Amino acid sequence: MGLVSRPVRSPEDGAADLELVRRMAAGDRSAVDDLYLRFRRPAFALARRVLADDTLAEDVLQDVFLGIWRNPGAFDGSRGSVASWVLTMVHHKAVDAVRREESQRRRTVRAEEEMALAAPTENHDVEDQAWERVEADRVRTALRSLPDPQREALTLAYYGGYTQREVAALTGTPLGTVKTRMLAGMRRLKDTLGTGLPGVTPADGAPR
Repeated sequence: MGLVSRPVRSPEDGAADLELVRRMAAGDRSAVDDLYLRFRRPAFALARRVLADDTLAEDVLQDVFLGIWRNPGAFDGSRGSVASWVLTMVHHKAVDAVRREESQRRRTVRAEEEMALAAPTENHDVEDQAWERVEADRVRTALRSLPDPQREALTLAYYGGYTQREVAALTGTPLGTVKTRMLAGMRRLKDTLGTGLPGVTPADGAPR
């Protein structure tokens, strides 16, 4: 990405460029505008060649000429002409912009890859939650099909978290009767759902 070819400048042009730098050093704001008009076309062509993007090229030019206005004393006539100084800065700024864009692109790609890797886990969690809701709906539907005494006992155990003894006390029913109702209800649920009522053990009817 070398400098673009440009017409050979005459000694008069060189002297005029030096005068612009002198005026900027003296605080003449119009001098940087004149310098911009003088070099805009070759500077833009160079930046556009490096960046392949008009907007980024314009940003580079603004950055370069703002830097020149802020520090015209950076020009060293022993190292070359004003033209080479300006275009070298444009080239450096354009290359820096390419590096920033590439770094941003890599960060974006990396973030997208991380999101893609996380997506299966997130989808799996959503699927698990959906399945749990479906199972809970199936249990509620099956419970509604039970006789009232069986449904009451299992609902208190499953949703309320009560033990068989506590269910007996809450319903004013003998413990043996509660055990019988829960066992009968769980058998019917097993026939309906293909499994026992989640969270209740057949042995004692206490929530897991």
